[in-house]
Amino acid sequence: MAAKLLLARGELNSSLLRLRYLNHLDLSGINSNHGRIPEFIGSIEQLRYLNLSFTNFHGMVPQQLGNLTKLEVLDLHNDYESLVVDDILWVSHLQSLKYLDLSGSMIANERVLMQLSGVIPSSLGSLPHLNTLHLNRNRLNGELPQALDYCTGLVILDLGENNLSGSIPTWFDESFQSLLILRLRENRFVGSIPPQLCSLSGLTILDMAVNNLTGAIPHCLGNMSSMINLKQSNLKQSNPFGSVAVTPVQDISFYSDLSSLYWDQQHVVEILKGRYNEYTKIVLRLMVNLDLSSNFLNGSIPKELSFLSRLHGLNLSYNHLSGNIPICMGNMTSLESLDLSNNHLSGTIPQGISALTSLAHLNLSQNDLMGQIPKGNQIQTLDDPSIYAGNPLLCGDLLRNKCLNAETPQPQKIPHPEDTHEEDKLDRMLFYAIVMLGFAIGFWGFFGVLQFKKDWRRAYFIFADQAAHKAYVAIVVKVAKLKRLRLLRSM
Repeated sequence: MAAKLLLARGELNSSLLRLRYLNHLDLSGINSNHGRIPEFIGSIEQLRYLNLSFTNFHGMVPQQLGNLTKLEVLDLHNDYESLVVDDILWVSHLQSLKYLDLSGSMIANERVLMQLSGVIPSSLGSLPHLNTLHLNRNRLNGELPQALDYCTGLVILDLGENNLSGSIPTWFDESFQSLLILRLRENRFVGSIPPQLCSLSGLTILDMAVNNLTGAIPHCLGNMSSMINLKQSNLKQSNPFGSVAVTPVQDISFYSDLSSLYWDQQHVVEILKGRYNEYTKIVLRLMVNLDLSSNFLNGSIPKELSFLSRLHGLNLSYNHLSGNIPICMGNMTSLESLDLSNNHLSGTIPQGISALTSLAHLNLSQNDLMGQIPKGNQIQTLDDPSIYAGNPLLCGDLLRNKCLNAETPQPQKIPHPEDTHEEDKLDRMLFYAIVMLGFAIGFWGFFGVLQFKKDWRRAYFIFADQAAHKAYVAIVVKVAKLKRLRLLRSM
């Protein structure tokens, strides 16, 4: 209560140290007249939770905060340009830390607000309990340190809006089974998308937009189980709070009371439906998004992406993708936003897109598409002609080009590989059954008649006997001629 009184007067002083058992200090949003973050906060030994977000503190973040060895939550998420974090090596002393947010704020003018610069220190890999790391919207550079490979308990890793370079690490593999959100957008990563990312079975948000990635989109991205509407939920997943069954994200309940507090603070910005959206709390836990836009990816769109039936957003715009739009896109039943603009896609627009009943945003502009615009269902409500701009061979009611006797290809349901295997097995068994049935009918249809028709049976055996005799005579005569010819040649 004393702390609240001090904050109400806009004051903050060392009298807080009298609260010997204080373990939760939330100063978020206050307008303190103290100026800098007080160094004495680093002496509140029992502190487990410290929230200094959205305050008017300025200057250097004191390294004395590294003395809070029991601290589990540290939130410095701020929207003032004057707060500086020049060296975060002191963070490695916080061995109990689970939640770390040193990100800037996402606002309309897109300023870089948190003055955190330099490389990501390898010492972060020494935090054994870390499950949330927000370092987005800073000035970090260099490659991702190998030491982060030890942070296998991470649930959220947000490194977006920095100047990080190098390739996407291959150590993002099955050891990161707890990882739900991986956000690397707006950096300078190069190289191809490593297939190891496909083994991140818990991933619900993968955002690598606005980088310099090249090569093809891995087909195995269609196997990420948390983006698929699985019927079974008995797969086991390791996480920082124990082993639980993998279920849809909205059903996840393996977080303790304290970790639920973390979800109340979570904030992730994603571009969906053509605009920036900040997702927090339960809405964030429901979001499923894949964004690979604004890179240099080439090749075709893997049809396996249509297996990701839980996706809310798919953005592959501003790449060099070619070929047809997979005709099985209609399988992505949860899709709300689809952006394939500014590529080199050709062929017709699959009619299956009209089956996406949740679709609220569609952009297919600046491609080489042709034929008739699909009709029916939800796509009829998307009546903005700019959706199809830059495709001169498209026709439809929304465009100047009207279609004449155009036929639209029917959507095809592309099955999952496991379903295909079962169908092949069934087809093979059915084929063998038909062959055996045909043989039985033919055999007994012929010999059954001979069994009951005496005249037919006698005629059949006379015919068979005569045919055998003629064949025997022909063979004997032929053999005699060959012997005679051979004898004449030897003379």
